[in-house]
Amino acid sequence: MTGTPSDPAANIAVVVVDGPENNLLNPDVMGAVAAGLKAADQDDAVDAILLTGAGDAFCGGLDLAGIRAGGDPVEYAGALAELLKVFPRLRKPVAAAVNGDAVASGSSLVAACDYAAMPSDALIGSYEVGVAVWPMVAQVPLVKRLGARLAMENIGSGDPFTAHRAHELGLVNAVVPRAAVRATAEAWLTRAARGGAANAGRTFFYEIADLDYDRALDLSLEKFAAQFKEA
Repeated sequence: MTGTPSDPAANIAVVVVDGPENNLLNPDVMGAVAAGLKAADQDDAVDAILLTGAGDAFCGGLDLAGIRAGGDPVEYAGALAELLKVFPRLRKPVAAAVNGDAVASGSSLVAACDYAAMPSDALIGSYEVGVAVWPMVAQVPLVKRLGARLAMENIGSGDPFTAHRAHELGLVNAVVPRAAVRATAEAWLTRAARGGAANAGRTFFYEIADLDYDRALDLSLEKFAAQFKEA
């Protein structure tokens, strides 16, 4: 997806997953990502948020070696849960520029974003059952994004999706050459940030996903009216 000449460029804050060995997640790394997302969301000069990984990988998931070396698994999982809770509460659109493999909990970060672009030669998804671990926390965004049947195709087998299968299922929105990943995500953010509409509706968008049909419509009417009262 590309913007049109009439689309003014959005002021995009970039949050980078920067951890050891393929950007593995430990409590410090996850805390930094959460803090970056929150700071960008609270900055009035920022229109949208881009999440990407340092180097040639997006994210390799939780740092299991760190846990085996004495790290508290509950602390790691708790930090992941707290990080994943941040995404639906953001007022501003957030897109993932998946610059390389996004596996294990890395795929959860992608699933938690509004939009994602990735290169055709990257993999995305859970592999944990292959090492005799069920991704108790990491599975939640995948199930929410894909539904139980399609999420289980990956989670239950431990075989990550190819980029094209992930696109087919809706886990990512675009599969493009590696050099175009970031520009593709930024173009979508520029369009999504127009007029600040996301600030009024994004959090409610995710809230209604968990409501029954009639209740969602009743609350939607209230939110719609409130937009015009605040104008």
